[in-house]
Amino acid sequence: MYRDRLVATPVHSEAASRLQQLLLAYHDFRQHKVAHPLLEHTFRVADWQAQRLKATHRDLYEHPGYHAGLEFLLTDLYAPAGMTRRDDNIDRVFPKMVKWLPDNLLDTFAGLVELNLVTQELDLELAELLDRNLQLLTELDSQAYCEAYRASQRLDDRARQIELVAEVGQQLDRYVRNRTLGWLLSMAKTPAEMADLSDLHSFLHRGYSAFRKMDNVDGLIERLVWRERRVMEQILAGHPAPFELPGDL
Repeated sequence: MYRDRLVATPVHSEAASRLQQLLLAYHDFRQHKVAHPLLEHTFRVADWQAQRLKATHRDLYEHPGYHAGLEFLLTDLYAPAGMTRRDDNIDRVFPKMVKWLPDNLLDTFAGLVELNLVTQELDLELAELLDRNLQLLTELDSQAYCEAYRASQRLDDRARQIELVAEVGQQLDRYVRNRTLGWLLSMAKTPAEMADLSDLHSFLHRGYSAFRKMDNVDGLIERLVWRERRVMEQILAGHPAPFELPGDL
């Protein structure tokens, strides 16, 4: 919807250019995905994976110091359905973002966009592989999922997806420790409503609030990354129970 605005906006830094290119790629992917015959299947894949992540990290998900942050990750950052207005509004305000935001914050936004893009591209690939194998996505199970996963042609992107979780999580944690950001978000609520940006403001405020409540974010990210890398290794090795992890991590 706002692709021309993205293209026409002049950028003057590496961070702004990275964000622009990622927003363009994400915009084009969203247009491709919405017309894809397996669109509804991608939502089922995403839901199955979200439930798997909750099960693998059940101890962290139920921990009062981590629950809000992980819930935000699974329902807002990893939410391929229901976020069209939010994504359109990010495209719409891009000219103001590159004008007013510092490069380090633009780079954080770029990481969020890349994480969302890569995740949704991988979900679509899985849906296509499952469909090719005549698997019924309504009855998706671990065996079918792992067979499709091993057939993926984008394993480097799966490793990158895990790296992005760490990078984005650490960057967000640095920003939410700044109390001025919380004050600015509170002050911006009414202007956001007047500009029809309530959904985008709500997304940012939920993220700020969720990460503010989290304890030891570095420790959480370290455990998440270790576990997800181990899960990936076990799937590729054909482990009979790839989502079961040994030890305290």
